[in-house]
Amino acid sequence: MDVLTKEQRHKAMSHIRSKDTSIEVKLRKALWHKGYRYRKNYKDLPGSPDIVLTKQKIVIFCDSEFFHGKDWYTILRPRIRRGSNAEFWEKKILRNMERDDEINKTLTFMGWTVIRFWGCDIKKDVEECIAVIEECIFDLMIGSGDNIASPYDETERT
Repeated sequence: MDVLTKEQRHKAMSHIRSKDTSIEVKLRKALWHKGYRYRKNYKDLPGSPDIVLTKQKIVIFCDSEFFHGKDWYTILRPRIRRGSNAEFWEKKILRNMERDDEINKTLTFMGWTVIRFWGCDIKKDVEECIAVIEECIFDLMIGSGDNIASPYDETERT
């Protein structure tokens, strides 16, 4: 059961943005401050990555916990099943998670390094996120490194 009225829920949902979210802006500002230049919401690549370091061929996605299914099996899915319109939300979030995996595979096949951060990780410690990005850049510079770098366990998303 939803604790908000239909009008309150509509107003809250209408304020959710897909671009220039607070987590994206925070990470972009930190990158800019460190001297990294990037493209934002780059439409020439699958999934329109939030941040693209074209020189290094690195794409960065800033994923919100709810819409991208963080802790899906342990926390989020049971919570959604107790709420209203559970079938819609479960289907939507599962499709988002599938799409994330498809985009990761496509970009990796194209030779890009994919980094995904959860919003809570960016809010909690943006410097740690920058360190992950810099480590990827360093790995690419020395010619080694994995093409998918992620702060969360991939098994959680299957």
